[in-house]
Amino acid sequence: MKASPVPISLVLLFVTSLRFANSADPDPVRDFATGLSTFTLRNIFKNGDVSSDTGGIRAATNPQNFPAVQTQGLSVVRFKMVPCGSNLPHTHPRAAEVLSLLSGGPLQVGFVDTTGASHIDIMYPGDVTVFPRGVLHFELNVGSVEAEYLSALNSENPGTLTSSEALFHIPLRALATSLNVDQKTVKSLNSTVHPYGPGLKKTANSGCVPGRDISTAF
Repeated sequence: MKASPVPISLVLLFVTSLRFANSADPDPVRDFATGLSTFTLRNIFKNGDVSSDTGGIRAATNPQNFPAVQTQGLSVVRFKMVPCGSNLPHTHPRAAEVLSLLSGGPLQVGFVDTTGASHIDIMYPGDVTVFPRGVLHFELNVGSVEAEYLSALNSENPGTLTSSEALFHIPLRALATSLNVDQKTVKSLNSTVHPYGPGLKKTANSGCVPGRDISTAF
């Protein structure tokens, strides 16, 4: 699948916004990592950290596949998400995230802040949103065509903790108390949870219909 070119103005916007944000990584003590022969990663969907799942394709940079990000406090992720595909609710404990929808969709996106308030929006091509550092957030393609979008994070290692997968690593009785259900129900729910991994997901049980209910209320 051929990767779509990203406008240089968009890349500059992302880099500038993250450079002026409080960095999640230590300040660099030199211009760039020593021994670099290139500052360009060719075709992130081929040479990045790529995962393909039922919800689409995710491709990310890291210091191993793109050494130029070492000491820069930056990472980039590109997504190609199928209709009704989802980037499951998750957090980045070490970074804030700026996301722009390049084409397709639209996307339903949002996060929950530390007061318990939710902030949900619908994104169309050209829109940009931000997820503050450490908050639980998600993306869902509510459109009828593939959504391609780009995220930039102000850490070379932002970390990703998916809520549903992490939740069921909590001891059974503590989780039953948290969910206010019995242990049998917890075990039943655990059997349906997606296995751990960074892939985008899609399931027939979600009630999502491509192109329908394009709203923040669902």
